[in-house]
Amino acid sequence: MEERLQKFMARCGVASRRKCEEIILQGRVKINGVTIEELGVKVNGDTDKVLVDEKEIFLEENKRYIMLNKPEGYVTTVKDEKGRKTIIDIVKVNERIYPIGRLDYDSSGLLILTNDGDIYNNIIHPRNTIDKVYIAKVKGIFTDNELEKFKKGVDIGDYITAEANIEVLRTFRDSSEVKISIHEGKNRQVRRMCLTLGHEVLSLKRISIGKLALKNLEKGQWRELTKEELNYIKDL
Repeated sequence: MEERLQKFMARCGVASRRKCEEIILQGRVKINGVTIEELGVKVNGDTDKVLVDEKEIFLEENKRYIMLNKPEGYVTTVKDEKGRKTIIDIVKVNERIYPIGRLDYDSSGLLILTNDGDIYNNIIHPRNTIDKVYIAKVKGIFTDNELEKFKKGVDIGDYITAEANIEVLRTFRDSSEVKISIHEGKNRQVRRMCLTLGHEVLSLKRISIGKLALKNLEKGQWRELTKEELNYIKDL
């Protein structure tokens, strides 16, 4: 049965479907010896030979769905051109898995990794406004006016954020701890939102994505999703 090349690659665990499209456009994919450099090409996984970076890819028979509590100091990629530690240095499995979404190098918390391209799209697709909840320690203390601005959406330079939630958990002499909930995923969005209002983020941890929560999973540890968690993602 034929399917789009990027979908086949994602099902083989190469990367997310969007990332696979980039790989195709970079001319890194061959079908039966022919280099493909455009989208829209279809492939039959049973009869066609597909190479990515000169290595043949195959459908992953064993699907993996993993929750990681990412520590600071790791990049959310499979490989890093700068030689930094990646999350794959922590989650060592036989299958080619990739992260759903990102967390900054300096941030910690919940990440989902899989080799199932359909699950990736369920979480990432814009139609699914899934709340992502963070605990942040910031410089200074938010005023009531700043909290209202944050909730209504702020201009972070190239983008005005959607409505969000923020709650002050604790205050200290010159800093505070807040709980933030957003359903978007722009680059460094939480940090940029806080900084726009004059509060630099000192530490940032994602504690949940929708109904998926870290709970007692320690930093640097990972586990397979439960049946209930997996069903939740599949039903999105």
